[in-house]
Amino acid sequence: MKKKKNLSKNLVIFTLVFLILMISLFILNKATDKSSGNIAFDNQPTLENQPILGKADAKVSIVEFGDYKCPACKAWGEQIFPRLTKDYIDTGKVKFSYRNVTFHGEESKLASIAAESVFAQDPQAYWTFHKEVFKAQPPEQSHDDAWITPEKLLGIAKSYTPQIDLKKLEEDIKNQTTLPQVNQDISLGEEFNVQNTPSIIVNGTMVANPFDYDNLVSIIEQGLGGQ
Repeated sequence: MKKKKNLSKNLVIFTLVFLILMISLFILNKATDKSSGNIAFDNQPTLENQPILGKADAKVSIVEFGDYKCPACKAWGEQIFPRLTKDYIDTGKVKFSYRNVTFHGEESKLASIAAESVFAQDPQAYWTFHKEVFKAQPPEQSHDDAWITPEKLLGIAKSYTPQIDLKKLEEDIKNQTTLPQVNQDISLGEEFNVQNTPSIIVNGTMVANPFDYDNLVSIIEQGLGGQ
């Protein structure tokens, strides 16, 4: 009986020590995340039925939450995205997707609806249209001016994605046909607490500073696991 009591006592002590150790490690990990500024989520935004660049089976998934009227998004696309493409997307290590955010109101929504319409017609044409809408964004000091109009979007499509059915695109813009897809992106952004654009999530980790390429690479390499 005494042996059983001692065994039970030792088991309780071992369990308590184990729990304390696990809690300590959890707190340490949280502190590390806090010090880096990166935010870890339990999962990565889904890529199902989304525009994707790179290999579908790439080990690392990157999702950008962006706004077509956001100057920082345009800058990220010009400064960081080309490096990311060369180093990781074109090499097959990373797959990349874009989710709409409409922080700048009706014009942001209009551009997002048009982009989703282009994607529905031709997923490859989507990326060309996406890039050209950002290129059409005026200088930062005047980005708040009303520049996204149905005519502007149709003009971009006509010039850069001539394979698109312009009449269909015009109808989709007018009737907001792809608004449900845009709203789905907005809801996902809320789920992941997206408060700024661009917000970049790599395998479930939102990077603290999207323009810190070294930090971005560090998270990617961690996801690749030395691949």
